[in-house]
Amino acid sequence: MRSLIRLDDWTSADIEQVFALADAYEAGRGPTTSGCAVMFFPATSLRTRVTFERGAALMGLQPVVLPESTLDKPEAHADVAGYLAGWADVAVVRHGDIGVLEALAAPGALPIVNAMTGINHPCEVLADLWMLRRNRDLAATRFLFVGPDGNISRAWQEASRALGLDVVQCAPAELRTPGARWVEDLDSAIRSADVIITDDPGSHAEILEPYRITAALLDAAPRGVRLNPCPPFIRGREVSEDAVAHPAFVGHAFKSALLPVHQAVMASCLGIG
Repeated sequence: MRSLIRLDDWTSADIEQVFALADAYEAGRGPTTSGCAVMFFPATSLRTRVTFERGAALMGLQPVVLPESTLDKPEAHADVAGYLAGWADVAVVRHGDIGVLEALAAPGALPIVNAMTGINHPCEVLADLWMLRRNRDLAATRFLFVGPDGNISRAWQEASRALGLDVVQCAPAELRTPGARWVEDLDSAIRSADVIITDDPGSHAEILEPYRITAALLDAAPRGVRLNPCPPFIRGREVSEDAVAHPAFVGHAFKSALLPVHQAVMASCLGIG
């Protein structure tokens, strides 16, 4: 039994095990079990909730889904975890405060899976990497994150440390992620990018307008570049309409990776892989 709170806590071998399990689930031969997966999601969650809930059911786990605000009562999270362990085998939690997940995981009562916090989103990044590794050597791939400091940028930094990836952030200096390799000039940065990742600019839309990814920029990137905007993305905001129509855009089917990877993460945390 183990939890996934940060990718920094996992080794490259741990992550490779998740990838191998995801391969098995995609092929219809992933491990199954019986039990319960309790999940905490806000009403706005779409892709992550559907794939965790569906994935659990396919594995043989009964999903029980509650609002993430259920965890905001004054009850100690160690006690919450202790009670849940009597009925559930794993908890999948989306909550803005990563401290809530850490407190749930601390007693070791049941594995906790991070389904997104305000400072990271490890499963999203794992799914992207699993899909990209089909056609690329991840160690030789140059990743360019175009966007502000935030949970997606920090999750990619976690992945870069865990797997030794070449990840560079491109943004105005005031939006730089602490500890990230960083450049400010998008025109030059994109000329050496194999995979371009974007994120919601949040309250920084105006200052990030010059960093919008367009078809013209993609044409200047290396041959075979892939554009992977983190959903939900808005056409005309972090990516232009013509960028989404460009062959570099990985497309909606790319996120099919979420289902087998989420199953693989749960299996790995449960120790059934």
